[in-house]
Amino acid sequence: MADRTERPHVLMMSEITADGKLTLRKGASSKILMKYMAHETEILLHKTRAAYDAIMVGANTIRIDNSFLTVRLVPGKSPLRVIPCSLADIPLSSNVLGPDAPTLIAVSEKAPDEKVAAIRAKGASVAVAGKEHVELPLLMKILKEKYKVNKLMIEGGPTLNWHMLHHQLVDEIRLIHLPFIVGGSDTPSLVGGMHINSEDEMIRLQLKNHYLCGMNLVSEYDVLYHQE
Repeated sequence: MADRTERPHVLMMSEITADGKLTLRKGASSKILMKYMAHETEILLHKTRAAYDAIMVGANTIRIDNSFLTVRLVPGKSPLRVIPCSLADIPLSSNVLGPDAPTLIAVSEKAPDEKVAAIRAKGASVAVAGKEHVELPLLMKILKEKYKVNKLMIEGGPTLNWHMLHHQLVDEIRLIHLPFIVGGSDTPSLVGGMHINSEDEMIRLQLKNHYLCGMNLVSEYDVLYHQE
C-alpha cells in the first residue's frame, strides 16, 4: 500500500445511474447523463473542484467527453488538470490544453518526443511518470512533491477508477445517484477491469454520509483496504 504521507488525499467523485453505469452506452459521453443532474448537484460538483488542488481524468475520458474540468458555477480557482496519457497522444484540440486552467499531462518514457513537444507548445506541463506506461503511485508522488498537490479529486472513467483503487490510492468516494436504468453488458460502470476471484478481493467501503442534493441522492464512503 502506498504511503499516504507521500501522496495526495484522493476523492473519487462520479455520477452513476441506479444500475451503476456512467454513460448510455460504450463510447458515449458522460455529459449526456450529467445534464440530468439537479442544479444543486452541479453546484456541489463545482464547489468540490474549487476545494481541491488538482483534478484527474483519464485520456480516454478526454477523447470522449472533451471536458474543460474547470470551476464555473461557483467562485473559486480552477484546480490543476492532470491527465495520465502514456504515449502523449491526447488530441491537441482537447479543451484541457486550453488556457482556462493549468494542465499537467503525465506520460511514460515511451512517449514520442514530438508529441511531448506539441503538448508543451500548447502551454501544458509534461511529467514523465513511468517507463512503459504511467505508473499511478509514482504520479501521485510527483504530484505531492513537485506540484504541491495535497488534495486530488478524480472524475475518472472505469479504467482510471479501477487502477487507482487497485493501487490503493483512493481515500474517499462520493457518488451522485441518477434515477435511471440504462442497462447494457458492455456499458461503462463506475469501476472496470476488475475480475476478482473471491470475496476477499472485494474493495470494502464504509458509508459515512448520505443526503439529498436537489432531487439527487448523494452517498459518501471511506475506502477500507485490507491492511486497515
